[in-house]
Amino acid sequence: MKNDIRQALQERILVLDGAMGTMIQQYKLSEEDFRKGWFEDHEGDLKGNNDLLSMTRPDIIKEIHAKYLEAGADILETNTFSGTSIAQADYHLEKAAYNINYYGAKIAKEVAEEFTAKNPAKPRFVAGSIGPTNRTLSISPDVNDPGYRAITFEELVNAYKEQTKGLIEGGADLLLVETVFDTLNAKAALFAIEEVQNEMKTDLPIMVSGTITDASGRTLSGQTTEAFLISISHIPILSVGLNCALGASALRPYLQVLDQKSDFFVSAHPNAGLPNEFGEYDETPEMMASQIEDFLKEHLVNIVGGCCGTTPAHIKAIADVAAKYSPRQIKELAN
Repeated sequence: MKNDIRQALQERILVLDGAMGTMIQQYKLSEEDFRKGWFEDHEGDLKGNNDLLSMTRPDIIKEIHAKYLEAGADILETNTFSGTSIAQADYHLEKAAYNINYYGAKIAKEVAEEFTAKNPAKPRFVAGSIGPTNRTLSISPDVNDPGYRAITFEELVNAYKEQTKGLIEGGADLLLVETVFDTLNAKAALFAIEEVQNEMKTDLPIMVSGTITDASGRTLSGQTTEAFLISISHIPILSVGLNCALGASALRPYLQVLDQKSDFFVSAHPNAGLPNEFGEYDETPEMMASQIEDFLKEHLVNIVGGCCGTTPAHIKAIADVAAKYSPRQIKELAN
């Protein structure tokens, strides 16, 4: 599988799927949907904890995965963005973390295999989604105590190890450390992945995707795109990229930096523009595809997809445009 995806990336631009949360909202789910068969007696509200749906409503998550594959996606992200015990602590569901990842990967893999069987010339891959958690190692949450940290590196590593093991045992083909706003958190995830892969004797490719939080062109913890790249370049990753926070047009200058400075494949899965005053995303599939076409004309990327606000319609428009262009070639970098 590792060789398969590298081969595919050299031949064509691969398409990542779109937003999971945006699609889940369309189902108008009730509290019961988040409890069914697993958490019937759990105290406290669970509605909105979307990662649980891989266990409680796998039919819905499978349907969403299938819609993205039908739209032309090559890579499915698992429904595990908040699948660490740290993030699940908000719902007192720390003990559910392994199952969230195992079943999240398992059902995505089932759908991907079904589509690959239909068209073996277009293999579909499953990327285990590893989010940043709701804690940060680089910034104090207390303005009156700059040295305070809400979590330790070791605690993050342990949580990421559990998540990684669940994703691998559930059948993920690769691992996606995404929406990185604090590179130290990402380093904890990468260290955890390395440890787990050594223990399990696996060698899944790793994608890393950061997020630029504003017009300054920096991550939340203050790094420029180049600094972010340098900070993770000691790991033999498959790809480095950017996602979330900004729309496609605003990401372009930062993707140009990755194109020039990186000897990894480059990915981008931006939002459907910036959220409006209601928190909704207004960019149509055609608008978004047009902006992404600028990346493709410049040969800046190898993988494109969508983040917040994107739907199968967005992914179809992106896939249609991506099919017209050749992928970015990895450059020989000057010493």
